[in-house]
Amino acid sequence: MTALEKGSVVAVVGSGAMGSGIAQVAASAGHRVLLFDTRIDAAAKAIDAIGKVYDRLLEKGRMTAADAAAAKGRLHVAASLADMRDAAIVVEAIVENLQAKRTLFADLETIVADDCILATNTSSISVTAIAAELRRPQQVVGMHFFNPVPLMALVEVISGLATDPAVADAVYATAATWGKNPVHAKSTPGFIVNRVARPFYGEALRLLSEQAADAATLDAVMREAGAFRMGPFELMDLIGYDVNFSVTQSVHQAYFGDPRFAPSVLQQEMVNAGFFGRKSGRGFYQYGDDHAKPAPQTETPQPRPETLSVSIDPGTVNVVTNQMEQRFADAGFTVAHRKPLPGAAEHEAPAFHCNGAAVFLTDGRSATERAAANKHPDTVLFDLAFDYAGAGRIALARADQCGEAAWLSVVGLFQAAGFAVTRIDDVPGMVVMRTVAMLANEAADAVNQGVCSAAAVDIAMQKGVNYPRGPLAWTDAIGVAQVVTVLTNLAASYGEDRYRVSPLLRRKLAGAPAGALFHA
Repeated sequence: MTALEKGSVVAVVGSGAMGSGIAQVAASAGHRVLLFDTRIDAAAKAIDAIGKVYDRLLEKGRMTAADAAAAKGRLHVAASLADMRDAAIVVEAIVENLQAKRTLFADLETIVADDCILATNTSSISVTAIAAELRRPQQVVGMHFFNPVPLMALVEVISGLATDPAVADAVYATAATWGKNPVHAKSTPGFIVNRVARPFYGEALRLLSEQAADAATLDAVMREAGAFRMGPFELMDLIGYDVNFSVTQSVHQAYFGDPRFAPSVLQQEMVNAGFFGRKSGRGFYQYGDDHAKPAPQTETPQPRPETLSVSIDPGTVNVVTNQMEQRFADAGFTVAHRKPLPGAAEHEAPAFHCNGAAVFLTDGRSATERAAANKHPDTVLFDLAFDYAGAGRIALARADQCGEAAWLSVVGLFQAAGFAVTRIDDVPGMVVMRTVAMLANEAADAVNQGVCSAAAVDIAMQKGVNYPRGPLAWTDAIGVAQVVTVLTNLAASYGEDRYRVSPLLRRKLAGAPAGALFHA
């Protein structure tokens, strides 16, 4: 099937934020839109509000007067479901309740034509379950938009077990003509985004619980080093802890208690306290004119070290360390190359050295553990960054054995290279690296289990939640060996199945250990 033709009827049930947004996008794309809501005058008020949006777009020069008038003219209130008899597609955006959706579609089946597509905007309910009791389950498909619908590009096209592939293809093509970035996915708990994004929140909550740093500092590291648009606590405050915790519980239960999705006791306490985030005036941050946002922890300025060297193992290629070496060179350091540390454990190069300190990229172990393994007390670790050339902040962690003079030398080294330096407590995997490795692991498992393609998961995470890079593209960028090593060491440190390595990552590592593996 191809995309719905312009002028065909798109019916939308539910005129809340999602339903109104879907109606606006469909009308802008040239469809006659019927908007229905059981609440008196709700659909009419929604259409009036959409008209005002078109007026603002006109004022900003983003729509012509003719286009705005035409789009307004395509919006109509449906007095009842019976008005939808000629619809080519009906998109429901009602309450997240399985029985309510089943009942609605059962009623619609008696009204619309046999080839009418019945699309659900559900974010969490199984499309297979919604369709199971219908006479034409093959016509049911997920069409999951993201809020705000007119601005967010992603649409997850979800196929249940009974969904006709031609129906899913038609919805995919239609979403594309509406200016969206659609991706195909299989109906599994959380679909793509709500599943793969769980570690972004879960690891942050763990890091806070383990006192790695405060929320403001962890957010700053994720923004200014990881290049995420918002830090995890800022984003959870925006979403609301009642909502975020509920989704986490739902995914955890749907996967029969898989520890990878285990909810956080800390987040449960936030919900218990009524600290829901911005909506309640307090989350991990407090909101209001009398509450300033806390500043992240930043080390005080230290002297620039005089010398810098790097130990190189000829058999080891580390893209990240090479990028960091370039930044040091750009800062005016002459980086002398030397042999690896005497007696160092296997694969411990490359490492930077200044004033007796050994500085490594985190590999999922704590600095203290790594110092003991290398018999080198003055060990400091640095975290992953999205772009070492442009990152404004870097997180460092020192071994418990590390002397103060060695630590301050390393701080001065990174400050001389233009970084704001944040010290975090010595937790395994640090902040950005740990989070990215877990996101990559979940993305790889989704691909391995046939939920979606590698391209789809990266598009979904960039367009649905504004990640700076897709998790599997990030794996390609830093190397699958680095991701597998980090996860393996996290699993050893915590002794939990939560950090088990996806079979697909192990397969990629064994089959092609170098180069771009997911997006070659």
